[in-house]
Amino acid sequence: MSSLDSALIEVNQLDASYGDRQVLKDINLTVNKGEILVIMGGSGSGKSTLLKNMLGLMKPAAGEILINSMDINSVNKSELLKLRRTMGVAFQGGALLSSMSVGDNIKLPLRQHTDLDENTISIMTRLKLELMNLAGFEDLMPSELSGGMLKRAGLARAVIMDPKILFFDEPSAGLDPVTSVELDQLILELRKAMNMTIIVVTHELESAFTIADRIAVLFDGEVVITGTVDEIKNCTDERVINLINRSPRKVQIDGEKYLSRLTKGAK
Repeated sequence: MSSLDSALIEVNQLDASYGDRQVLKDINLTVNKGEILVIMGGSGSGKSTLLKNMLGLMKPAAGEILINSMDINSVNKSELLKLRRTMGVAFQGGALLSSMSVGDNIKLPLRQHTDLDENTISIMTRLKLELMNLAGFEDLMPSELSGGMLKRAGLARAVIMDPKILFFDEPSAGLDPVTSVELDQLILELRKAMNMTIIVVTHELESAFTIADRIAVLFDGEVVITGTVDEIKNCTDERVINLINRSPRKVQIDGEKYLSRLTKGAK
């Protein structure tokens, strides 16, 4: 089977901009069914913008994004809503509502999007809490959880409706090394237990190398390389080598452009 035969998500010739500033340039990317694809790169490389486009939260300047062969920027509102119900999103900080208990946060998608009775919703919530090693924390408030627990609670909410696709933004950000490793293992277990396709945006090398089937490296809004962990480690592109070795990039300054920026608007 070719990668195109198993492609669940296809990003084709995608451009994205904020005003006059182009952030993504001719992005081409596939995500295959059942794989964990990691999108990585330095700050300002376009990772979060690519994620927003894949979620349909941002309209591209050009190109298309197909999920299950459906162009998410061409479908009507009801079709997009139906598609989003097959997707889960775990945000960087957990994004739990501070005024609601952990359990009520996790129950929220089921209450809003299903007709299930409260008893069934409670059982499903406890099952997901067990999966995240958060059994017994249902009645706590988000402010009573540690950073790692907040991440896992947010992940429980993201998968409460058993999505086929999970997007995870910076899972290891702000976590200590041990908690970070535990979360990496949880992502691998989730893929196996729920047969999900997972897209992870991160800048953490150790995490990426642990969980990824393939890695897409972005640099200045362009995909430098997409490949396996070994292919990334053996890449000869200087930008990828610098990323892996955590070497600072050398910035070339154009004197005329620099002077123009400084004097812009001056009379």
